[in-house]
Amino acid sequence: MTDVRARFAADELAIVLSHYDLGFIHDIREFPRGSHLAAKLIISTDKSKYILKRRPKGKDDPRKVAFAHALQLYLAEKNFPLPHLVGTRRDNNSMLKIGDAIYEVFEFIDGGPYDMGLLPTYQAGKTLGLYHQLVKDYDSEYEPPPGTYHAAKSVHDSIPRMGEVLRTRPSAEGRERELNATVAQLREIYAMAAGAANEAGLPKWAPQIIHSDWHPGNMIFDKGHVVAVIDYDAAREAPRVVDIANGCLQFSLVTGDRDVATWEDRTDMERARRFLRGYDEMAVLTHAELKVIPLLMQEALIAQAISPILKRGTFAGLDGFDFLKMLLRKLAWLQANAGVFELDSQEG
Repeated sequence: MTDVRARFAADELAIVLSHYDLGFIHDIREFPRGSHLAAKLIISTDKSKYILKRRPKGKDDPRKVAFAHALQLYLAEKNFPLPHLVGTRRDNNSMLKIGDAIYEVFEFIDGGPYDMGLLPTYQAGKTLGLYHQLVKDYDSEYEPPPGTYHAAKSVHDSIPRMGEVLRTRPSAEGRERELNATVAQLREIYAMAAGAANEAGLPKWAPQIIHSDWHPGNMIFDKGHVVAVIDYDAAREAPRVVDIANGCLQFSLVTGDRDVATWEDRTDMERARRFLRGYDEMAVLTHAELKVIPLLMQEALIAQAISPILKRGTFAGLDGFDFLKMLLRKLAWLQANAGVFELDSQEG
């Protein structure tokens, strides 16, 4: 079943736009990217191009929005590449609240998607290093959200629930024993990886603000360079390596066509090294961080599957059971090749 994309009503749009001074409007069109639950429009005017967004339910806690906006405004002051928030006409507020809805307007940044090349991979790592350097001493007046994918009770407890959802799928018919074994293995791997990372000292490492959703879809590229980083809703406080490992995973994934059984087990180590090298040139990686990165990648790989499978029994339209079996192969590769991440920080 295809999700129905949220849209603006005509009267709602007129009221929202009356709160902004965007100039003479030439064109308004839908912006069909990101969550279907967030209504988004591209607005072209004689001044510039903008994105208008209505936050979906669950992402509209004013305190969390205020934290994310304060962070973005701070980064904008530091000339970090991101779409700038546009303030309201009357009080220059970055958040417009009408009734129980919250709206935002951002400048529109032209560019393209990640093409899996080595230059944009390197630049993605370098930009994360810059981000961490800029926010290292950032002290927000708002409380950052807690929790990450690492050693999360919610993740550990949700793994068996995936099995319960998938038992009702046609692909699991007559294969309940295999499904149970798959889910049990995932839970064991998650617990072992989290425990090993903790034993390596991760809980004692200094926390700071992290992006917490560093992946290709949250970056806009131009000629191999990052021209904008978007989506700060997941930003929170944790040791920076939690961000680095997830970014390394996302920018080194090896995928394939709709048949996940044909996907390769390996991580693209050339891209992984290029990402880490880019990061290291901005903020030196420690050997201890390099040691826990493959452990955290295992945790992140499992954690990212949970929400879509619990909701739909699928992941990006792929059968959930087949997807979990593929994850087991990739996790086994990471376990067997953990040592390749323990490289000199200038290698790659």
